[in-house]
Amino acid sequence: MDAPLPKPPAEIAPLRMSTGVLLALLMAMTAVGPLALNILVPATPGLVATLNTDPATVQLTVSLYLLGLAVSQLALGPLSDRFGRRPVVIAGLLLTVVTSFAALFASSITGLIVARAFQSFGASTGIVIGRAIIRDLYDRERAASMIGWVATMMVVAPMVSPLIGGLLDTAFGWEMTFVFVGVWALLVLIWTYVKLPETRPDHVTGGGPSYLASEARTLLTSPAFNGYVLAAALGSATFFAFLGGAPHVTIGLMNESSAAYGAWFIITALGYMMGNLAAAKLSQRLGVDAMIRTGLGFELFGAVLTIAIVWLFPLGGPATIFPPQFFISFGNGLLLPNSIAGAVSIRPQAAGTASGLVGFTQMAVGAIAAQMTSWIVSLSLTAMPMAVTILLFAVAAMSGYAWLMRRA
Repeated sequence: MDAPLPKPPAEIAPLRMSTGVLLALLMAMTAVGPLALNILVPATPGLVATLNTDPATVQLTVSLYLLGLAVSQLALGPLSDRFGRRPVVIAGLLLTVVTSFAALFASSITGLIVARAFQSFGASTGIVIGRAIIRDLYDRERAASMIGWVATMMVVAPMVSPLIGGLLDTAFGWEMTFVFVGVWALLVLIWTYVKLPETRPDHVTGGGPSYLASEARTLLTSPAFNGYVLAAALGSATFFAFLGGAPHVTIGLMNESSAAYGAWFIITALGYMMGNLAAAKLSQRLGVDAMIRTGLGFELFGAVLTIAIVWLFPLGGPATIFPPQFFISFGNGLLLPNSIAGAVSIRPQAAGTASGLVGFTQMAVGAIAAQMTSWIVSLSLTAMPMAVTILLFAVAAMSGYAWLMRRA
């Protein structure tokens, strides 16, 4: 199931790339996507007046970016298997730099939306290719540990970037947010060009479209691969369901402020970060599958606890829904790096394709979960429908993973 042949770290010795430097570079690459997504959010209200448009149209600068972030992973993974990791990363970062500075000259909302769509394609490069690079160099358990460290940037960047964006927009205007992203991507591009070696395994010859299609079919018919993808997608759907329902529950039903919601949400981010750090420390020792089962167990416990508290205190405040979410987020932090490492280890010669499929499925299911929960909660008077939805996703993730891994 876990085909060998990862290229050992010793093979990058000619460039003197230590594990610590490689890890730092991959974290910087991964941060580009969530940084570019969230840094513009504080400036979107001002764009309505500046570009003479309406809020719904301005929202497309965020929603289409998310769509591009998901769809691009389907293309970038196979491209890295075909042409190599290094050229695809360099091309993606270069596209991010160009589109970031091109957005400065957008004189209409249409031009800005187009720039954001292309920006998302390049900015997702670090997320999907970074996972493939890790699998190229390390065995499955060590890869899960490395992905755990890199995944912390998926929490840190979204937490920090709105603050940066708000400060830049207030002091200089929305254009400066794109300057910041462009400069960051340029620095990462230079670092990548100078330091990142080609890590695609030597036995991968980079076949054409038919070869890539064959590899994708092989992955999609593998019960083990589908088990890992299902664990990642449905496991993280518990978080996205909370993300879709919690704002309405907290602000609309509990009459709390948006600032209070943001403060309570730190619990969720902290739980995910601690789960990532635990995965980084323990995955190599305990193994991928044990960590996934443990993560799903934490999610199930958190979901049941949420239902119990909401049932006992239906009119309670944010304290009834956010503390249990810590356990769900912690479970997410455990299972996601290990699910991804397991998926990209099924066929290391197609690690890029596998990484793209995992990323796309996770984001697509997450978007559906968030939208569905938002609709359900808007029709309710308590947090119970949201809590039940989260529990259903946790049960589905655990059941589906267990069934598919038994088949494998």
